[in-house]
Amino acid sequence: MKCKSSRGLKLSFTASASGSPLPTPARRNASPNRDGGGRGAGGEGGSRRLDEASLAVVSANPLTPDPSPPAIQRAREILSCWSGERGDRRRHATGDGRRVVVRMYFAVALVLSMSSITNAVEPWATYRGNMQRTGNTDGIGGPAAPKILWAIPSKDHYIAAPVPAGDRLLVSGLGAFNVGQFACLSIDPKISERLLWSKTTPALKLPSVSSPAILKDKLYFGDGMHQTNGATLYCLDLVKGGTVWQHPVPGNLVHLEGAPTIEVGKVYIGGGAAGVLCVDMHALSLEGKTLDPAGVEKALAQRWKELQAKYEIDRKKDPDFAIPPNEEQLPKPNPKRVWQQGKDKWHVDAPVAFAQGKILVASAFLDKEQIGDRALYCLDAKSGDVLWRKPLPLNPWGGPSVEGDTIVLSGSSIGYYPNALKGARGMIAAFDLKSGAEKWQKEIPAGVVGCAALADGAAIVTATDGKIRAFNLADGERRWIYDSKVPYFAPAAIAKGVVYAGDFKGAIHAVDLKSGGKQWILDLGTEPATKSPGMVYGGPIVHGGKIYVATCNLEGPFARQPTVVVCIGEK
Repeated sequence: MKCKSSRGLKLSFTASASGSPLPTPARRNASPNRDGGGRGAGGEGGSRRLDEASLAVVSANPLTPDPSPPAIQRAREILSCWSGERGDRRRHATGDGRRVVVRMYFAVALVLSMSSITNAVEPWATYRGNMQRTGNTDGIGGPAAPKILWAIPSKDHYIAAPVPAGDRLLVSGLGAFNVGQFACLSIDPKISERLLWSKTTPALKLPSVSSPAILKDKLYFGDGMHQTNGATLYCLDLVKGGTVWQHPVPGNLVHLEGAPTIEVGKVYIGGGAAGVLCVDMHALSLEGKTLDPAGVEKALAQRWKELQAKYEIDRKKDPDFAIPPNEEQLPKPNPKRVWQQGKDKWHVDAPVAFAQGKILVASAFLDKEQIGDRALYCLDAKSGDVLWRKPLPLNPWGGPSVEGDTIVLSGSSIGYYPNALKGARGMIAAFDLKSGAEKWQKEIPAGVVGCAALADGAAIVTATDGKIRAFNLADGERRWIYDSKVPYFAPAAIAKGVVYAGDFKGAIHAVDLKSGGKQWILDLGTEPATKSPGMVYGGPIVHGGKIYVATCNLEGPFARQPTVVVCIGEK
């Protein structure tokens, strides 16, 4: 970032490295500031203290949305540039200097508030952690020399990717007879009991293949899959797993397979034939009353107290037949549905994306059922109104990825069917966020089922021909191909210049982002700590310098064999 003179400053919006339009100082005239320097109250030390104080005041302003870390860093850069120039303005402290401080305050407020209308939702409040779908939000790379730190053998099948939440890992799987299984695990390598809590029937009505979205101390996910009708959107307490609210979505071919996206108090999710739904997490209905979350919590605590009291009475009367209360006896709060778009017209199985006040929706057409619409939609996030539609040649099962004003979408002629790989076709395309105009499109001679991961000006996709491909985000030119010779369904993760991908046999590949060169391969099927081959459907994620991945053996060469959830760290 190049500092300009504060004299005649104006704000112009340019794309930062992350693609977010943030205020950048731009000089109105070419005359440099030639004043001498100073070190008094308006000098370097005093300016730095004022910078931090101003940033704290603006951040604490209730009218300023919670700023993202990149926005805070950008604000600090602007303050740093201006603070040195204010030191040169010591003699103008009673006039010009105060105006500079006022400009500074409003500029920083603008920087922080911009974080609410760019593509930066809270980490892990959307699919793959961010709108670039990198599977990494802390910027810490994975291990250079990999080793399995811990592994949990399982009979469940993990179609959804695991999601980190601080010192916890959330995994969603399919149990026997496709019963939904949801578990919260500790990622502490030294802990003796890794399972913290779990949910299954009757709390979960249907199987779930949805990765959860995380916001503060709550998690959000949907249930249902293609073989089921009707679904439920859940909000659970992250600490203990208790149900906070449920939102039922009835209908034929309705299922909530894609991960939700959370932004500004709203939950957005695709619902199969239900199209796209937006619910207000702060407006809850409980037994005919509209309450905020605090009111609901108070009401449910009172009801639980009453159930406990009744149980104590019954236990005194007949201890052998007294039944302790359980969560299913509590009434179920239901959030207000703000809008629904595309019901019975679209088929949205992919995760939706939020970008600059818009919701991006990838809808498929089901050839067997002859329903849906194979298209990319852009909706107004507040109203759900359609802003534009772009028809697509192939079904976009992975959903949109966003970097700045560019949307990247993959497509495939097949779904998640291991026996249908022969002759599969795929594509990757980029579109303008504002207009929907196509920027470029590339055909791929294999199915691309997972979403694209965007980083360092590149779009990375995996394909069913066993290849990972990198394309220039700007023009679609291919950068490199990495050939593992084993098919992929799962999207790749990217962290600190390394691409991580899991193939059909459970091998994790680490590939250099710039060159496409192999860094290492760790095979879960042959590693002594696991010896559990399995297909990776949900994709690896990178968190705290470690890689987390789970396998699925519903179909394919290892059908019905055990699966595994693993943590890969440094040797």
